[in-house]
Amino acid sequence: MLDRRNFLTASATGLAATLAFRGKLLAQLQDAPSSLPDRSLFDKNEEAYWAELRKQFLIPADEIYLNNGTVGSSPAPVLRAIFDGYTTTEKLDQQDPEDYPIWGYAAWNEFRDPLAAFVGCNRDEIALLRNATEANSYIANGVDMKPGDQVLMTDQEHPGGEHPWNLKAKRYGIVVKKITLPRPVKNAAEVLNLFNEAITPRTRVIFFSHITTFSGVVLPAKELCALARSKGILSAVDGAHVPGMMRFNVRDIGCDMYSSSPHKWLQAPKGSGFLYVRDEVIDRLWNTIATEGWDDTKIRAERFQRIGSSNVPALWGLRAAIKMAGNIGVERIERRHRAVADYMLAEMSKRGAISWTSPDAALRCAIVTVNVPPVPRMDLENWLWHTHKIRIRGADPNKLRLSTPYYLQKKDINRFLEKFDEYKREKKLA
Repeated sequence: MLDRRNFLTASATGLAATLAFRGKLLAQLQDAPSSLPDRSLFDKNEEAYWAELRKQFLIPADEIYLNNGTVGSSPAPVLRAIFDGYTTTEKLDQQDPEDYPIWGYAAWNEFRDPLAAFVGCNRDEIALLRNATEANSYIANGVDMKPGDQVLMTDQEHPGGEHPWNLKAKRYGIVVKKITLPRPVKNAAEVLNLFNEAITPRTRVIFFSHITTFSGVVLPAKELCALARSKGILSAVDGAHVPGMMRFNVRDIGCDMYSSSPHKWLQAPKGSGFLYVRDEVIDRLWNTIATEGWDDTKIRAERFQRIGSSNVPALWGLRAAIKMAGNIGVERIERRHRAVADYMLAEMSKRGAISWTSPDAALRCAIVTVNVPPVPRMDLENWLWHTHKIRIRGADPNKLRLSTPYYLQKKDINRFLEKFDEYKREKKLA
């Protein structure tokens, strides 16, 4: 039994640990450079520029992180913004006595405006949600479909993209139809042909990942959305991996709906996502969560973000992440992503890896997916992390998905390659 003395001792220990963690975290933020490297350094010494940016992240210097495809590390400017958000909102001293720092009943245009500018739409088409899974559920739940109506998707969708439609199929009798993507996808034409051939008179929605979580292939989103539009079919795009990895513009893509998780490549706070709905489609989408304003069409996409109280400081961090990407330059980031990934792909190919990464440079960016039989993926993953502080992600039996964020140095990749070779020798798999 926990008596009073033990309770007080445990409480004091917990408080001390919390304060120690807080002090360590704040100390790390203080140690990070107070500003981004001068853009002129990029022209003088590009590698030095990216090496300086690496100092903005709390990832220890001896750790190599190759899994932005799951979640990114928020850099110092984003973390500082989150703390500023808490400092401001938790005082509860807003000028208007009816103004509370809650998310559920506000437009939050100060956050939607920079996001809308970043993705290429107007703020009335953007709803601030928590991640792509939530946004995909809003899409699947919100589109009117009858039993037998079809949604067409690929076999490489994330569970947070596929299962909202599976739920709708189980509950309402719609049909989830999948096309099988080649491994690797060689060119855009074969993807378009597969979709075109799979469309039937009952197809109501085409749903696909702009960049698939399975292989990292960059699908021809603009062409697929144009195909859907030409046949009177709604297009919904899972863009979880796109913001922060490469340039994109939802209007240029021409999609009806777009979901995303900026906590991956934009390195925004966890729990900050968005849903884009083209203005002409907003009134066709039912709300999933209902509270005040759920049926007020005048507020446009804002009605989808009215979910009740939520984490406002995360939006401060999202805004800071957008600003940081803009200061670096999204074109620079994309070029860096492609260059680093190409180096990783070339080196793994030299080692006999079977590539599921597209040979078409336009259909790949910052995710390299290879198979390395007979190397057991999970054993390698554990060995790399626990022995050498290198974090990867993959799937059994032999698939590796290697993410290459812009701050990754060539020496980091070479260290991973060296340890990969060492593992094979040690396990007598070479």
